[in-house]
Amino acid sequence: MDIKRVFIIVLDGAGVGALPDAGIFGDSGSNTLGNIALQRKTWFLPNLISLGLGKIVSLPRQKEVKVFGAFGKMKALSPGKDTTSGHWELAGLVLKKPFPLYPGGFPQELISAFEEKIGRRVLGNKAASGTEIIVQLGEEHMHSGFPIVYTSADSVFQVAAHEDVVEREMLYEWCCIARKEVFIKEHAVGRVIARPFRGEPGSFQRTEGRRDFSLKPPEKTILDLARERDYQVWAAGKVKDIFAGCGITRHLPASGNREIMEVIQYALAAKFHGIFWATLVDFDMLYGHRNDFEGFAKSLEEFDKFLENMITALQEGDLLFITADHGCDPTFPGTDHTREFVPLLVYGPKTEAVDLGTRHTFADVAATVAELLQCTAPHAGKSFATELFERSVVS
Repeated sequence: MDIKRVFIIVLDGAGVGALPDAGIFGDSGSNTLGNIALQRKTWFLPNLISLGLGKIVSLPRQKEVKVFGAFGKMKALSPGKDTTSGHWELAGLVLKKPFPLYPGGFPQELISAFEEKIGRRVLGNKAASGTEIIVQLGEEHMHSGFPIVYTSADSVFQVAAHEDVVEREMLYEWCCIARKEVFIKEHAVGRVIARPFRGEPGSFQRTEGRRDFSLKPPEKTILDLARERDYQVWAAGKVKDIFAGCGITRHLPASGNREIMEVIQYALAAKFHGIFWATLVDFDMLYGHRNDFEGFAKSLEEFDKFLENMITALQEGDLLFITADHGCDPTFPGTDHTREFVPLLVYGPKTEAVDLGTRHTFADVAATVAELLQCTAPHAGKSFATELFERSVVS
């Protein structure tokens, strides 16, 4: 088990079936990948199937292939279905209480405090789709200069502004103020998000300038623990923001699945020892939240093609984890995340094909990485490192 490099790939929103407590969240019957498969006449995912995806979620009409990866699914212990809690739990930090949510908009005292600190009124203040709210309020924003604020089913305070009206750096400064001075204590949302956009009324488009201002994890995660052992910890795209930079030694910018896959390819060819973490955001951001199951399906096929090259590029001493942070079922009523199990696919040149079963927490990933890299283990999670290298037969 001489592991030198660990690649953690999170397929944002790619759940594999409703958790036992999904009904509390209104998500009974959700199954992101399973329900997409039912809608699709054909879905070509041979490489994910070869790693065991078909063993943990029903994918009709898939060609039978030999499984050579370790596979299972994982339950969320943290009481939420948001990006931050999902990622933190994968890294070994289980939250005891959920982040605050504001489905009816933010209390007036918070809005007034924010307005006073930035010297402007705001527009919006409701739960809304980010693309829809700039259609509704973008023109008024351009005339008034007042930023658009909104939330979602996640614990987020989002601030949208046109780049010709509010410069990005000003928008980022406002979000820093919200993060440090307004959304604190019992109102400490998981993320404050800057959402710049451009264009004319009727054709507004969000830009690549999104920036997340996350809470710092209250405890050390596997990223911190690996760094303390002098490992390199590389993070692609929004992963750095989710962990507020904690434990990360190198940030590799990327904004969409294709850019992120290019960064993964770069990391595979690079000489480093430690952890590389990338989250492919398009499944959730572009397709799950927009009920676009066809787009989700095609995007996963694109990743599957890339995965073939990735598997080939893995070297002795490498280990690949593929998982998700929550569900985002595009066939389900509404556009919110869904409370689901997440897949667990693990492969390395010397691993065995083994059924890892249903894990009690996402944090088992962090516990396993800690054992393999000989780091201090996080407080949560149970390692399955030994199982990966035991002789097993999976048909």
